[in-house]
Amino acid sequence: MSQRKIFVTTALPYANGKFHVGHIMEYIQADIWVRFQRMQGHMVHFVGADDAHGAPIMIAAEKAGKTPQQFVGEIAAGRQEYLDGFHIRFDNWHSTDSAENTELAQGIYRKLKAGGMIATRTIEQFYDPVKGMFLPDRYIKGECPVCHAKDQYGDACEVCSSVYSPTELISPYSTLTGATPELRSSEHFFFKLSDPKVVDFLKSWTQDGKLQPEMAKKASEWFEAGMADWDISREAPYFGIEIPDAPGKYFYVWLDAPVGYLASLKNHFDKGQAANHWHEPSRTAQGFDDFVADPAVEQVHFIGKDIVYFHTLFWPAMLQFSGRKTPSQVNVHGFITVSGEKMSKSRGTGIDPLKYLSIGMNPEWLRYYIAAKLNAKVEDVDFNPDDFIARVNADLIGKYINIASRAAGFIAKRFGGKLGAVSADGAALLTALQAASAPMQALYDGRDYARALREIMGLADKVNEYVDQNKPWELAKKEGMEARLHDVCSTCIEAFRLLTIYLKPVLPALAAEVEAFLASGPLLFADAARLLGAGHEIRDYKHLMQRVDAKQLDQLFEAPEPAAAPAAATELPGGEGIAPTITIDDFAKIDLRIARIVACQKVEGSTKLLHLTLDAGEGRTRNVFSGIASVYQPEQLVGKLTVLVANLAPRKMKFGISEGMVLAASHADEKANPGIHVLEPWPGATPGMRVR
Repeated sequence: MSQRKIFVTTALPYANGKFHVGHIMEYIQADIWVRFQRMQGHMVHFVGADDAHGAPIMIAAEKAGKTPQQFVGEIAAGRQEYLDGFHIRFDNWHSTDSAENTELAQGIYRKLKAGGMIATRTIEQFYDPVKGMFLPDRYIKGECPVCHAKDQYGDACEVCSSVYSPTELISPYSTLTGATPELRSSEHFFFKLSDPKVVDFLKSWTQDGKLQPEMAKKASEWFEAGMADWDISREAPYFGIEIPDAPGKYFYVWLDAPVGYLASLKNHFDKGQAANHWHEPSRTAQGFDDFVADPAVEQVHFIGKDIVYFHTLFWPAMLQFSGRKTPSQVNVHGFITVSGEKMSKSRGTGIDPLKYLSIGMNPEWLRYYIAAKLNAKVEDVDFNPDDFIARVNADLIGKYINIASRAAGFIAKRFGGKLGAVSADGAALLTALQAASAPMQALYDGRDYARALREIMGLADKVNEYVDQNKPWELAKKEGMEARLHDVCSTCIEAFRLLTIYLKPVLPALAAEVEAFLASGPLLFADAARLLGAGHEIRDYKHLMQRVDAKQLDQLFEAPEPAAAPAAATELPGGEGIAPTITIDDFAKIDLRIARIVACQKVEGSTKLLHLTLDAGEGRTRNVFSGIASVYQPEQLVGKLTVLVANLAPRKMKFGISEGMVLAASHADEKANPGIHVLEPWPGATPGMRVR
């Protein structure tokens, strides 16, 4: 078999949060495939990176009081704990906010531009006059122009599924400030995705076996609907990579994000790790440029079904028309659910990967369970707690581990730890196991892990049938059966080794323990062609894996504790007791400011809220939604001074973002004592003054 050269990636996680179990599922799928290829003796470079650019990260960093670089750096610092915890071994982990990505993304753009693939045109888009920035579609909401559902995003309606442009929304507003956005013109850069030669290329590329059949069919539907040019630019302020020779223009995050695959690989090569790596004695002497241009190199991506459009249209087209090799495979998987439902932390139906590890659950239980449900199709994977317990305990402990535990003790105590000769019936069993090697390799290579594990457990059933037929625990009690006991137990150990070879891509840590126990050295698929043989000495057997305890699953899915009730307080005539005592330091944390109500209006769709526009002396206005519509008319409040809680975290509401809270007094028993009284400072106070 000739050695393959493979470059493997998973989708780049957006650097605005921790890994969730969906990430872990994808990484496990790719890691199993990579480990299998390495067990075949192939050369694999497996790289990942954080997707670090875009408006959401810029805005999240601003809210956190950090630079975008600090924000994504802190997220990146927590990645390795997850990867190590679930035995996921990337060769390199990098970031799209890197010198390599800037160089490569700008280089690809220059090639596209020189090839006539970039067009410029003036477009109108919404601009937030308060925030001072053009708004991405997902930061605009309004009334759906089709079904008239309220509070819908600027690109699609979640009620009727209609797709539209933000400018078609009725009564649009910015989700960042609540302001009514303004239409402004700006020059944008477009990749000519609709160009006939691009469409012809993509029609061919998507239908020649690089995609799963259902994804190829989906691509055909896209072509029938027609290709539109792709807007690849964004206006400052934007956290991203600047477009060459276009001041104030940045690449849209989805242009530079997939380039991050190449950037991480380049970083890997530049660090010298690609030529001398822990995995393989034989590594490439090629440099990065030669490697990625090598026709023999396979470029393989693992992604979720939510980002197929970008990876099967934009990405291959960018590569093709900038003179680079295109992907060899784009392998798409579904989502992960729990007992058939979307995961919810509040309901206790989410799987927190770090919690899974912290309560002592074996990471290889999850690797095995996920692998047992993954195939080459684009199907969702369901985590069912009862099924998880049954499958792990029955398969891994009851069928697989049980083989070694029933034979190893006799080999150690009765035969000095050495294997004996195998008789005809044992040899026939082992031959059947060895014959499964080639079809097993085909299943792993085709990513049909579910069927591979079914086949492996079917083989384990055959071994256990052999054990039950020969009953070594009874042979050990009978005189004159020493040789048969040695024969049967040796057959079991040889079979256990063969099963371990087949399970090693899924259970690498357990396989390493088995390799130490068997004194076999690192196991490769080629090793299935031979046996350890009579006279081979194994080491003392130690228990390899515990059973899943149902209590662990209860703990994993335990819903968060509800917030504690406040301490009891003394009742006052006003109907509400004094709150628990605080210190002056506690009070100092609340920033109260004088604010002028410069505008006020009713909120459509709400009988309780008024939309206040406040001047707190900051050089800008704030939007605050206040539940005072039952007692005040908007015209009563305009021009008044009030007190604002200025450092309250912005709250995303159905009607927009509320940037603080105005103070008002009311009675605890509103039915007996109705009325809300907005606080109003004495004359002389001015916007921006702090209340102390």
